Amino acid sequence: MSEKRKVALTGDRPTGPLHLGHYVGSLKNRLQLQDVHKQYVMIADAQALTDNADNPRKVRENVLQVALDYLAVGIDPAKSTIFIQSMIPQLAELTMFYLNLVSWNRLKHNPTVKQEIKQKGFEESVPAGFMVYPVSQAADITIVKAEIVPVGEDQLPMIEQTNELVRHFNRIYKRNVFVEAQAIIPKIARLPGTDGGAKMGKSLGNCIYLGDSADVVAKKVKSMYTDPGHLRVEDPGKVEGNPVFTYLDAFDVDTQKVEELKAHYARGGLGDSVVKKYLNEVLQAVLEPIRLRREEYAKDPEAVMEILAKGTKSVLEVAERTMKEVKEVMCIDYFQ
Repeated sequence: MSEKRKVALTGDRPTGPLHLGHYVGSLKNRLQLQDVHKQYVMIADAQALTDNADNPRKVRENVLQVALDYLAVGIDPAKSTIFIQSMIPQLAELTMFYLNLVSWNRLKHNPTVKQEIKQKGFEESVPAGFMVYPVSQAADITIVKAEIVPVGEDQLPMIEQTNELVRHFNRIYKRNVFVEAQAIIPKIARLPGTDGGAKMGKSLGNCIYLGDSADVVAKKVKSMYTDPGHLRVEDPGKVEGNPVFTYLDAFDVDTQKVEELKAHYARGGLGDSVVKKYLNEVLQAVLEPIRLRREEYAKDPEAVMEILAKGTKSVLEVAERTMKEVKEVMCIDYFQ
């Protein structure tokens, strides 16, 4: 008998289309997971509203864009269940129950939340919904009893907090309702921005998107940050921390050629324009089939939304079963 398939949960916030950072950060893992495990892929629109409450139209419109990206890279609705977070009311209900099991002080010291508050410049005006989104994320994971969660390294504190809540809930209510989740970290956890910034972000304007045209990709690669000290072709250049080589490590299957380019660049005699031209060729080969599939799916947005509706309906059934068990152990199943 084959080993029981595990449950995986993953997702993205629909604040814009997905970029290459998402691709190496989690999308490639999802393609592998869907072939061996039961996978749920969530479009986290409710979480997106924690810092976009004044722009719900942006979030709504990007639900479709994120779905198009999922389908374009190969997330198969016959293998993975794609659903919309806000359409599962049980998630808000479970979040409310979890909030009684975590202290405000614990939330304030979550490293991921602290870093994102700093990045977004919230200071003392941080929305309460943003502060508690690690608890909401715990509900997302546990409502389907996910055992595997592919995330970037910066999200590890979220998984840790989820597992704390799982242990706390099971201990208080004396039944193992939930299971702890295992984080799956990609080989390349994060891509730098094209501007050399440590993080590629939609709001930072330093992304190459999966749906970018060939011309746009070429333009972005041409303007990429490299080694500011590499002023002349004959000068030795820095490879470490150079985004062009980081992208080649992530996307070029010809690892031997990449190592040769690195060695040549480091000793001098290799211009940035030559390396960027090669990187553009590599990225175009990766992105062209994704772009073409995306264009095909985009011709029928109603069909894409129907995929989301079907997936959401499936998750609703799972969530109802989970919450029935939750309310039973919490002794609040009054009219069962």
